[in-house]
Amino acid sequence: MEENKKKFEGDKRDQEIVYSKAIKAGKRIYYLDVKRNRKDDLFLAITESKKKVNGDDAQISFEKHKIFLYKEDFEKFREGIDDVIGFINKNIENNPSEKEDGTAIEAPNRFEIDFG
Repeated sequence: MEENKKKFEGDKRDQEIVYSKAIKAGKRIYYLDVKRNRKDDLFLAITESKKKVNGDDAQISFEKHKIFLYKEDFEKFREGIDDVIGFINKNIENNPSEKEDGTAIEAPNRFEIDFG
């Protein structure tokens, strides 16, 4: 994981990012960007960037998906994330998956997110 503050230089779009955290996960990178809107309110922009290799020419591109989370929704979002992560953790422990040859795979460590 990597933390950094983006400098207020260059493109006007970059100037609205006040804090950023990148989370590398396999072929994906998740960017958690704190941005400031025109009214000077802070909000969270979550971007998933996935590396894609296109066709026979092996040209690399990145597919990006974004969601925006505003401060009035933070608590509801946190409650929802906690709920689904709890569900996943409960079901991982009760339902280990199987390899292609039919042998069981050990359940991975529990998922945890600390919004603290």
